[in-house]
Amino acid sequence: QVQLVESGGGLVQAGGSLRLSCVVSGPIYILRDMGWYRQAPEKERELVAMLGRGGSTNYDASVKGRFTISRDNAQNTVFLQMNDLKPDDTGVYFCSAEVKPTWNTTFEKYWGQGTQVSVSS
Repeated sequence: QVQLVESGGGLVQAGGSLRLSCVVSGPIYILRDMGWYRQAPEKERELVAMLGRGGSTNYDASVKGRFTISRDNAQNTVFLQMNDLKPDDTGVYFCSAEVKPTWNTTFEKYWGQGTQVSVSS
């Protein structure tokens, strides 16, 4: 079973930094796009940043210039470096990964359990 485990969340003051990590484990034949989403209280889950296996990136406009997504393909890990954090960045951050578990299966999108990021003003 493919599993995603996030770490690195916490409480930080505005202007501070956090680094999130997400490790993908289990049967992995091909690991494609990896990304981060967040869900604020009473709001829908939204894309924060996405990184393709070839290096293409996509960021939400609200985090451009402050957040950086990166990945270690050898370790099946994706990172999110978050700098100059703002109270509006508060939410549960979820890792996602598109995985083809075996040669004869299709790609599916898997999710982590989420990690809380809280930014105080």
